[in-house]
Amino acid sequence: MPRLWHTLYIVAIAVLLAVVFRRAFTARSVPDLAERFQDALIERTDNFGHVEWLGHPVWQSVMDLWTLQETLADLRPVLVIECGTYKGGSALFMAHLFDLMNHGRVITVDIEKFHDLSHPRITFLIGDCASPKVVQQVRAAADSAGGPVMVMLDSDHSAAHVAKELRAYAPLVTPGSFLHVQDGVIDLQPRFVNARPGPLRAIQDFLRSHPEFQVDQARSDRFLITHHPKGWLRRTTTRATRVSAAGIGQGAMETAHLRTK
Repeated sequence: MPRLWHTLYIVAIAVLLAVVFRRAFTARSVPDLAERFQDALIERTDNFGHVEWLGHPVWQSVMDLWTLQETLADLRPVLVIECGTYKGGSALFMAHLFDLMNHGRVITVDIEKFHDLSHPRITFLIGDCASPKVVQQVRAAADSAGGPVMVMLDSDHSAAHVAKELRAYAPLVTPGSFLHVQDGVIDLQPRFVNARPGPLRAIQDFLRSHPEFQVDQARSDRFLITHHPKGWLRRTTTRATRVSAAGIGQGAMETAHLRTK
């Protein structure tokens, strides 16, 4: 009998160790495998440089595009503001989805025109998306939108430029909608090390002083790998107004541009 208990004790210890090591291995291996798969996928697709929508270059991960489609269907924004048009494929993708929904339009901005696209739901603006002139034009459209406004940042991915875009466009996002900061993968994948610091640095700095935005982690991790880690920022409330002794402070001036729909 003592021998039986000794055997059962050894078996129980072995099972416990197997469970512990399996969990530890899985915790380490899944992120590692995902990162390696993503690197291989970037290599194979030339960083999705040849992905097209109805024959037009999109330059987006197909899995991230699917998450975008789901978000547009769920949110049904009246206006999407896109910083970074490039060849226009992503703007056209959204416009065609809006055609199917019979709802919504896109304003897309780039410093130069790289396409000959046109669509009744798309307004193309040429200029630096962080410049006061362009921001003023886009703000006027957002102020008169009359419904959910969503912003996508996909132009210059340097941390400094993304920070400028965040300051300029975050106030235009309506509560419940999204500020979608793209290509934080630059800060994670070793192959992009020469382009750092990128969007993730700007996102982290932005969130520290903007508690009205929170990372929608489930959306960001929708398909395990993404080019936009921590890139889906949902606006939860309007930003609190700060009034200085001298009068209206910066926070109050920003709040003047917020919509509450």
